[in-house]
Amino acid sequence: MHKVAITGTGIFTPPQTISNAELVASYNDYATRQNAAHAGEIEAGTRAAMPMSSEEFIVKASGIESRYVMDKAGILDPETMHPRLPERSDDDISIMAEIALDAAKKAMDEAGLTAADIDAVICAASNHERAYPAIAIEVQEALGIKGFAFDMNVACSSATFGIQAAADMIRSGSARAILMVNPEITSGHQEWRDRDCHFIFGDVCTAVILQRLDDATSKNAYEILSTRCLTEFSNNIRNNNGFLRRTREGHMEDRRDMQFRQEGRKVFKQVVPMVAELMLTHLADEGIAPGELSRLWLHQANKGMNDMIGAKVMGREPTRAEQPNVLQEFANTSSAGSIIAFSRHSADLPVGSLGVICSFGAGYSAGSVIVRKTG
Repeated sequence: MHKVAITGTGIFTPPQTISNAELVASYNDYATRQNAAHAGEIEAGTRAAMPMSSEEFIVKASGIESRYVMDKAGILDPETMHPRLPERSDDDISIMAEIALDAAKKAMDEAGLTAADIDAVICAASNHERAYPAIAIEVQEALGIKGFAFDMNVACSSATFGIQAAADMIRSGSARAILMVNPEITSGHQEWRDRDCHFIFGDVCTAVILQRLDDATSKNAYEILSTRCLTEFSNNIRNNNGFLRRTREGHMEDRRDMQFRQEGRKVFKQVVPMVAELMLTHLADEGIAPGELSRLWLHQANKGMNDMIGAKVMGREPTRAEQPNVLQEFANTSSAGSIIAFSRHSADLPVGSLGVICSFGAGYSAGSVIVRKTG
């Protein structure tokens, strides 16, 4: 069995941002228009008035202050309230592959690898713009990588599940180096017209290079000591869109359940203990005490969830250095969140430092990756 290391990461960040103030102004404009258009029904009690949003509400609920997006104008237009992304020809590169290439090239540079050194590509993301051909194969073709490629989707846990899949292949000898990309255009499945979730998501793409430890030349390499994944079925985070949509009566219109929806309070109560137990059990099975950890790179969905999970794992409130957050800048970027945190906050640790990359989300799903910085 070969030892495996993460030797490079890359981040594609869209050039456009939306502040909480801009988002609130747009949403409240839309809500005001809807309430005026349905004033009679609201007065009669047959329709509930849309609630207003505020910057204070968003920060208190999530800790999010801004987000990057692929199209700002469409999202903020009260007549549209979703990104407008022009359709591309089948002969043109897809938008997911395009942003994946940017992140991939940065990760390859950090790892010191070329396309000739990579054996496989995994595209692990919560939403794919098409069923086939695989985005991963498109990225493989664009980079000139030989070997194989495939897409996978485990919602917000896609990256950690992708790390486990790649690490297992490298451990067994079926590949020497693997590129994993996480293109997340979450603004496309966000319901921007729902006060309770209109602030949650942002767009980004991350990339990770995994390779045999004995081949690693990167100055910021982390050996993967152990990986663990967990799933438990739940409807509390759900999206009913899909290719069978047209086969069902009444599913052609833009229904609310075709976008992201969740029972937030239930998710919080159920996911926090599940993730904390997964991490603590994983660490115990590997003979690692929580006090030995230098850093936690957690899924970036909600600051309150992260604070509680971190406290349960560490047995105390982690410092900002021990548990860095990036969601205030990026918002929830689904599978990419923990990788952004790792990419931005891993180079400063000394050799021998231990940490955990952990993600969790719909499914429910959760992935834990224990790493140690190498010399």
